[in-house]
Amino acid sequence: MGLLLLSWQFWAIGSAAFAALTAIFARVEIESVNPDFATFIRTIIILLALEAILVGTEQWQPLSSVSGRSYLFLVLSGLATGRSWLCYFRALKLGDAARVAPIDKLSVVLVALFGVVFLGERLPPPNWLGVALITSGAVLVACKG
Repeated sequence: MGLLLLSWQFWAIGSAAFAALTAIFARVEIESVNPDFATFIRTIIILLALEAILVGTEQWQPLSSVSGRSYLFLVLSGLATGRSWLCYFRALKLGDAARVAPIDKLSVVLVALFGVVFLGERLPPPNWLGVALITSGAVLVACKG
């Protein structure tokens, strides 16, 4: 089990599973709640849960140990995450979870593109084929048939 917890694949599958549950739970609760207010409540829950994890696992670190550059990108990442959540839950309020989630997962395609453009990452042809298949799959699942 120890090696499994050190595997990025394990955590990525966990992320996907919890993201799927997020969509299903949100689609149920968002029927009677403003999506922005619902995002606010969820964010409070996330803050409390993360605080408990950091304290419980003794991973809390002094705020002064984080560089200014790191703070800049953490702030930008937090703002992007917030906008993503607001857009996602607004989309769930208006559309079917089975159609909203695949379009949201086009973020995988955008990460590949942004990684190449902004970070200088290189993807070999089989990876680009995967990017094209993800794009096609997301569009096909999202279409009303």
